[in-house]
Amino acid sequence: MRHLPSRTTRRRVVGSLATALLCAAGLAAPAFAAVDPAPSGPSSAVRDTTDRTSADPGVRLPDGLALTPPMGFNNWNSTHCRAEFDEAMVKGIADIFVEKGLKDAGYQYVNLDDCWALPARDANGKLVPDPKRFPNGIKAVADYVHAKGLKLGIYTSAGTKTCNQAGFPGALGHERSDAQQFADWGVDYLKYDNCNNQGVDAKQRYITMRDALKAASESVGRPIVYSICEWGENKPWEWAADVGHLWRTTGDISDSWGSMVAIMKQNLPLAKYAGPGRWNDPDMLEVGNGGMSDTEYRTHFSMWSIMAAPLLIGSDLRKATPETYEILGNKEVIAVDQDPLGKQGEVLSTQNGRWVVAKEMKDGSRAVALFNETGTAQSIATTAKAVGLPAADGYTLRDLWQHKSYNTAGAISATVPAHGTVLLRVSADDKWAKNPPAVELGADGAALVEAGKQTTLTSKVTDLGRTAAKNVSVTLTGPSGWRLKATSATTAKSLRTGQSLTTSWAVTAPAGAAPGKYGLTLKTTYRSPQGARAESVLPLTADVVVAPPAGSSALGDLPWITALNGWGPVERNTSNGENVGGDGNPITIGGKVYAKGLGVHADSAVEYYTGGTCEKVIAQVGLDDEKLLKGTVVFEIWADGKKVASTGVLTNAMPAQDLSANVAGARLVRLVVTDGGDGNDSDHADWADATLSC
Repeated sequence: MRHLPSRTTRRRVVGSLATALLCAAGLAAPAFAAVDPAPSGPSSAVRDTTDRTSADPGVRLPDGLALTPPMGFNNWNSTHCRAEFDEAMVKGIADIFVEKGLKDAGYQYVNLDDCWALPARDANGKLVPDPKRFPNGIKAVADYVHAKGLKLGIYTSAGTKTCNQAGFPGALGHERSDAQQFADWGVDYLKYDNCNNQGVDAKQRYITMRDALKAASESVGRPIVYSICEWGENKPWEWAADVGHLWRTTGDISDSWGSMVAIMKQNLPLAKYAGPGRWNDPDMLEVGNGGMSDTEYRTHFSMWSIMAAPLLIGSDLRKATPETYEILGNKEVIAVDQDPLGKQGEVLSTQNGRWVVAKEMKDGSRAVALFNETGTAQSIATTAKAVGLPAADGYTLRDLWQHKSYNTAGAISATVPAHGTVLLRVSADDKWAKNPPAVELGADGAALVEAGKQTTLTSKVTDLGRTAAKNVSVTLTGPSGWRLKATSATTAKSLRTGQSLTTSWAVTAPAGAAPGKYGLTLKTTYRSPQGARAESVLPLTADVVVAPPAGSSALGDLPWITALNGWGPVERNTSNGENVGGDGNPITIGGKVYAKGLGVHADSAVEYYTGGTCEKVIAQVGLDDEKLLKGTVVFEIWADGKKVASTGVLTNAMPAQDLSANVAGARLVRLVVTDGGDGNDSDHADWADATLSC
């Protein structure tokens, strides 16, 4: 995200507001001024022309650094610029790395983000650490971190100021001086941002700091890993392999499913550009910050690992749950990320939200992610041949979250929970027969349940192994008060390769059960031919739904089944606001205020149960005024998986548009907002006066 500052706390500011307005008017941006726009005097950021010498053509990467993706911690996602970001916190994180085993798992870097410095340089043009946050200076913190066997990272921007609205000094025009300060302090890693860049060519700015870092690090004998953070605006993957060790490919991540998936989709196609010492960076981890479920966080961690992305923890480890530590500390998943071959996983297939991503590993095995983007459990399948493994009698399939090994005849398949990822490591070896056969445990139906009414769920246990599954049984459990009854066989004496046990279940939620999501658990147990016991568990989600009332209802007041959003939560009857629930304004499009509706942020999808009893959706749609001139979106209405209405690309300069759709007979209606094809910067969209007629 590179939103201009408003009442929100977003920090990305590109150039100046004047430059942005000139660009919006179609005028050329001004050339970089010789003096920073700061008051004159000894502490002003006067441009040091000696720092703007042309890049040394002899300086090139790779240089042996970051041969695997950097792993560590960055404070921004959990603290932003709040007072809690200080020396004590940073030292505490280093302590936790050691105490909780994160250092042993491979995490090295403890990185400071924005707000560590004072807003003004000293009389000699040097950066000054904030004495309240870092009373002993940055070198003392670096020394402490180094004493733990860890490394320290720091942050600045390739502009006149950093991204925070307080206006901390950036390094543009001060590259050599700032790089030398970092090196003298013992810094091991620099994150170099993109705000207030004055329109100077990105490649020029980042090459200049590369050369400054090289000279400074050589002067003290301490190498510095260089993280380019220009948000993918100038396609750094095409030119930065000999400039930085990693480069951001996207805007900022937020702690939401929609944001994480959108960023993942931007990064996945760039696999060919990654390798040892040159990594695509889809931004920091949000694992543990609270905006997603543990299932979604496992997906986040799995997909970042198979993409060979830097693993920089963005949650406050002082408050982290055991589940967060279990995810972040999974050494088998980390090994996928840190594989020395340095391949980024490639997409093999994606259909209807079912993704297969495979990554070649140095030992010849393949890491395989079966990722379910949808809101219901889905069977996702591939084969050993499709992921690049040679023909073999059998294969070992290792589940990296269960930490269990199975054998397979070549099928790689799993029914994956909603928003979940099954991460596997598959190899053609001669030890497959010692493992029990892999089975796929699947289910169909009972995703939507009306309280007091019986619905049907069908489960299926399928043997994927080269060997038979013996004494197979299946059970279904759920919340107290739910009736779950098998109406066909739940056991099988033996299943050979490809055979299945199919069971029907009658599922009834209690009368009066409140609308919402309820967990069911499907479980199968079986034995290998050698008698070893094995099991598979599939968590399911049943939505208790209520048909809408007769007449016309405001969609902002009705319960939804799912609400996915690109930034912040979907808001009822206010604008998106962007960051946390309840931070929106009155819905306003083209100066007109609306009392009812939904405030969303592309990419967004809000789904309602209509039960086949409704006829029409009507809304006034457009971009909310809270983002001034920015934003481009497309609004869509879907009924039972079919698009029934759509706008063209809308901009913030347009008034509200009428949008209506015939949804007669549909059980599900989904309101979708896409980014218009240009990324989701400032895409605050409103479904104003949205109503459902039933």
